This record gives sequence, structure tokens and C-alpha cells, in this order.
Amino acid sequence: MAAGLRLGPLLRYVDWDRGDRATVWVETDGPRTAEVRCADGAGGSVRTFQVAGHHYALIPVTGLTPGSTTSYEVLLDGHRVWPPADWQYPASTITTPGPDTTGVRVTFGSCRWAAPPAGGEDPVGPDALDTLASRLAADPGPGHVRSDPVRPDVLLLLGDQVYADETSEATRQWLAGRRDLNEEPGAQVADYEEYTHLYYESWLDPGVRWLLSTVPTCMIFDDHDVIDDWNTSAAWVADMRRTDWWRERILSGLMSYWVHQHLGNLSPDELDADPLYAAVRAADDGTEPLRRYAAEAEADPARVRWSYRRDFGRTRLLMVDTRAARVLDEQKRAMHDEDEAQWLEEQALEGLSGRDHLLVGTSLPWLLPPLMHGAETWNAALCRGERGPRWGRLSERLRRGADLEHWSAFPESFERLTRLLARAGEGPQAPATVCVMSGDVHHAYVAEPAWPAGEEPGARVVQLTCSPVHNGIPLVLRVAFRLGWSPVGRWLGRVLLRHGRAGRPRVDWRRTGGPWFGNQLMTLTLRGRSAELRLEQAREGAGLVTVQTRSLTPSSEPGARNRSEQ
Repeated sequence: MAAGLRLGPLLRYVDWDRGDRATVWVETDGPRTAEVRCADGAGGSVRTFQVAGHHYALIPVTGLTPGSTTSYEVLLDGHRVWPPADWQYPASTITTPGPDTTGVRVTFGSCRWAAPPAGGEDPVGPDALDTLASRLAADPGPGHVRSDPVRPDVLLLLGDQVYADETSEATRQWLAGRRDLNEEPGAQVADYEEYTHLYYESWLDPGVRWLLSTVPTCMIFDDHDVIDDWNTSAAWVADMRRTDWWRERILSGLMSYWVHQHLGNLSPDELDADPLYAAVRAADDGTEPLRRYAAEAEADPARVRWSYRRDFGRTRLLMVDTRAARVLDEQKRAMHDEDEAQWLEEQALEGLSGRDHLLVGTSLPWLLPPLMHGAETWNAALCRGERGPRWGRLSERLRRGADLEHWSAFPESFERLTRLLARAGEGPQAPATVCVMSGDVHHAYVAEPAWPAGEEPGARVVQLTCSPVHNGIPLVLRVAFRLGWSPVGRWLGRVLLRHGRAGRPRVDWRRTGGPWFGNQLMTLTLRGRSAELRLEQAREGAGLVTVQTRSLTPSSEPGARNRSEQ
């Protein structure tokens, strides 16, 4: 680590409305004045704030030139700490959109175990994020974004940025030096300090550290950021609350997420209006106000919103929380409480006229393999009591054991999201595409709905799922996913729906790409009303290999085409 700089810098928010602002996140070794100085004269500074003995800053950078790329340095108390003197990567840069910018390039994925140290054996293959960093660092190009055909303007990390419940051997050894791993929660993380170790392990990898310092990121959590099956059901929550370790785990998970991920999702204006951010910064030690906030979020999810919206020119992004805002009463089961659901609808529809594309980032896929969809909807019906209490008890155990808790396991929310996507895509001013971008299920695919007659929206609506960035999938699950997409799997899904006395979904859908297995990233290149998708996999000795490119532009739009590469 650079002296004084414990973690970062991470380039987080870059302003697409004005093109002259950005934010840079850092963790320091003590109370400091953190400063960013850009080669073009732009910059900014702020005093660090403290949480649980750690010191952080989200540095506002102003005075940037729209439509430019500038390198930057980080200084603490006036002394340069970034880049280090022995740094082997290119300079960290901030690229801003200009008035003539007509589109955006978005790279996304989820589920990333921290890569082992350089030279260490990697049992799940090369890390796609690290491989992307190596490619960009080898040939960053004069203007970065414009010179590399697949260099992202923004990176979306769609959940499981860290694995609090599946720690590495190195982390387990570190944990054993702090406490007895024979006592719960064992080799899982227990408190805020242990969460910080996960972020060090994940974000101090040199290639990833450089990538995150120069490509803006938007993040959202999924279950492993806290624990597998997080908020699966009311019974699951009750069981966890009966343990003597869960409260510290969930509060620390939410606190560390707010510090490391959520803050950087917000614009400077949103930060200025955020009372919690003001309270944490104003306190000598911001631990208590943040801990109270996390306790409120855990006790009453409706009081806190983790979802957010970003606009990239004529493209709108909605990043959707599918974990913390759930309603778990079996008779009123919903992915979101009513206020959150209405907020999402407002953000998806208001001011959308004239936008070229709507992106919905949700860690959990909307359209699953049909067998999985049928199984989850069936399971939800049985847990609700459709076949009596005995079936309900068995189904609750199955729900947890098989991770049956995606959108399909919240049938009314699935239908509400389906209707929202259709509404967003209809009318003469509708966007060209509505893309649902997801991860979680450790394979990649493209799926498209078949709408009832007369209800087809003008926009092309697609489910784009890309996972993992760096993880593994057993052979048995590969076989299960292939079965899930097969005609036999579709038939079995319908059988389960009938047994659960559950209705057929509003739309049918088909897989139009995949399934693909491996460590991978998807990139959407959006220019005007055209949309091109690229899937790349990290392969040993070959870097990122393009597996497929295809146009997502509706057939009525000019330039629609499909193309695959192996």
C-alpha cells in the first residue's frame, strides 16, 4: 500500500449532465485532508470521516473539462500518495463526456471471489475483471474510451463484490488470528473490521486497483455481500435473529456496504442532501450514527432506499435493490415494499420520453430458465399454504437449500415488473431497448419475452444475465441449467405450476443466447438508438476472448443484425 493510503483510489461518479464533476473514494491510515489534483488543473479536497477506527473520504473533483481525459494524483495532507513511486500501471485518469457524446459503453457482471495473489494457483480460472485491467493497461490508448473498442465508460458490479460467507484460505487464517473459528459464525466474517479485510483482499489486487481508479463504477449488493439466502423468507430472518452473532453481522454488513459501495453511487448533489452523510462527516467518530442507520434498515427496510438512478446522456440506468427491501409475509410476499415499488415505477417512466435506452440493473434475473421459474413460483405457493402446512414446512427447507428466491419466487412482483417493462417500452417516444441486466446464477444468457397478442411494446425488451466474474460452477449445476432451458425443463416447470395451483406468467420467453459458462463480462455499446452486446470470457493465456457479439436494436430500427464469434 502507498504510505498513508490504505485502499483506493476508486473513481466512482462521473457527471454526465455537466461533464465537469466526479468523485474519488479512498481509505486512509488516519485523519487526513484528502485531495485529488488533475493534470488539467481540476481537483478537489475534503477532510476524512471515521467509521469503526477507519478513515475514509469521498473527494469531490470539480473543474473538469467536458469531453476530455485527464490523469490525476491523490495527496494526503499535501503529500502525494498515488500513484506510488514504483507503480507499474498507467496513470489513473478521469474521462468526461462532452456535448457531442452520443452514447455510452457499459460493462457489467457479478459474483467475484478475490483472485489469489500473483503466481498463486487459481482453481476457478482467470479473473475476468483482472483480465480486463490487463488488456486496458497494456494499450490504454490516447483518449482511453474512444480508442479501445471495448473500453467501458462505466462498470456495473451487480452483486457479490465480496463473499462474507465463503472466505479464502488466507482470510480464514487471518480470522483465526482474531478469534476461535470453532465458534459461530466460524470462518465467515463477524464484524465491521472483518468486512474491511474482504475489501482489502478484493480491491488491493494491483490490476483491479488500477481499473477501479480509472473506470467509473456503479454497485449494488446481493446476498453474499452479507450472507447466502439473505432475506429469503420471514422464517429465515427469525431463525437468524435467534442466533447470538447475526445482529453484529447484519449491522456490520450494511455499514460496510454504505461506506465502500453505496456512497460512491450517489451524485454530488445527492450527497449534499443526504442527512446521514452530513452526520457522519460532522461527527468526530461517525460509527454511531451509521450504526443506528443500519439498525433502522434491518428492522424496517421501508425506511431506507438502496436503489438509485443514473442518467448517461440519453440512456437511463436504474439500479434495483432486490435484497434489503423485501416484504416477507408469506401472504403479502413482495420483492419491494409499496413505496419502493412506486419509486421504481416513477424513475422508470417519468422523463423517459426521448431516451434511447432504459437499463435496469438487478442482481437477480427477471427471466430465469423456465424450470427454475416454475420451481420458484410453485415453491412460493406451497410456502404460502396452497397445499397445506406439511407441504409448507417442506417447501421452506427446499427454498433455502435450493436458493429459490429470485423474482419468480415473488410472483406478484414478477408480474408487476413485467408490466412496468412493457409500459416503459411502449409509445412513439419509447426507448429502442429496455435491458434488464443481472447476475447471480453463475452462467450467462440472453432471454427475450413473447408478449400476448396486442401487448407487444415498441422497444426490444431483453434479459441479459452475466455471471460469474470470478467464481466456479459445479458440473451438476451446469447440467441443471441446461435442463432448465430445455423443452423438458419448460414442461416440468408447467407441471410444478399446476401442482402449486399457480397461474402461468403473463409472458412466455425464450433463450436467444447461451447458456455460456466461464468467468465473463458483458458489454453494451449504446450509440444513438443502436445497441450492441458483446460477451467476453477470461481464458488462461488468451486474455479476454469474444464469445459473441449481437445487435439488440429492434428490427424496425436501422442497422439491426446478429453475429457470433468463437
